[in-house]
Amino acid sequence: MVSIKDIAKKAGVSISTVSYALNGSSKVTDETSSKILAIARELNYIPNAAARTLKKRESKILGVFLTDFKGDVYGELLGGMKEVCNAQGYDLIVCSGKQSHRMLPERMIDGAVILDQTFTSEELLTYADRNHKIVVLDRELDHPNINQVLLDNKAGATLATEYLVEQGHKKIYVVTGPAGSFDSIQRMKAVKLVADRADDVEWIEIAGDFKKSGGEHAAEQIVREYKGPVAVFCLNDEMAIGLCNRIAETDLRIGDHIHVIGFDNIELTRYMQPRLATIDYSKHKWGALASEQLIKIIAGEKVEHERIYVTLVEGESVGKGVKSIVTRG
Repeated sequence: MVSIKDIAKKAGVSISTVSYALNGSSKVTDETSSKILAIARELNYIPNAAARTLKKRESKILGVFLTDFKGDVYGELLGGMKEVCNAQGYDLIVCSGKQSHRMLPERMIDGAVILDQTFTSEELLTYADRNHKIVVLDRELDHPNINQVLLDNKAGATLATEYLVEQGHKKIYVVTGPAGSFDSIQRMKAVKLVADRADDVEWIEIAGDFKKSGGEHAAEQIVREYKGPVAVFCLNDEMAIGLCNRIAETDLRIGDHIHVIGFDNIELTRYMQPRLATIDYSKHKWGALASEQLIKIIAGEKVEHERIYVTLVEGESVGKGVKSIVTRG
């Protein structure tokens, strides 16, 4: 591999002069700089990115860390991040798994957006203490080098559960997310607050996993226990879709016998029949705002924590809580 020593030797100049020329420094005359750049092209010189990063303390690369890549939410989220990064002269690397964590302490990236349960909060605070710049989407952390861009989970779950109560439903199942999920924990806190106010409603919690399979398993329990119309709040749309698919294999009907609402408003829900009621927010805006905030704190600008607001999308999957009769075979 060609080095700057090779260029210096052929150009008859010092290594430092070559370094100045390659980095566009005014310390080198235009004539000498042109000569050095021509020789570099001739020798097919490729700059050592790692060495340049160590010297300049920047890579112009941001990292986004995800627990996994599955799910429709991530595509729009990453699209918003990439759009802002590219406009600001940054590239984006998407990472998953504990081995990728070293990219922060080894300064392979200039900063990180975290939506990844495999990072402990203590680990992130340690990195922040070492002056690494971080934006978190999945927890609340108080540190000058950490910015929070959080989805308003509590408001969304409140909208969903109050909607079911207002429709007159007296038995409501709640299908949770995986243990340790920040989104699931925050949404369940809101559910419990609504439950405390709705004294005449029976609430039943079913452990889920934010996957279609979790909704399918919940559907099996609900069908076994079915004695009359019930409502179901799935804490994400993936599970709601799995639940609806399994219910479609029975003699029960969504929106009549079983009333379902999800959370996320992923694209597939818009084509379901009946249309799934859900909680909407802009995934693209969430990602774009996360990148904007990270670039600002890297530049030393002061930023405030941000929250992504949500709205209720009504759908035919939720009807009035009236008595329906179904003949079971």
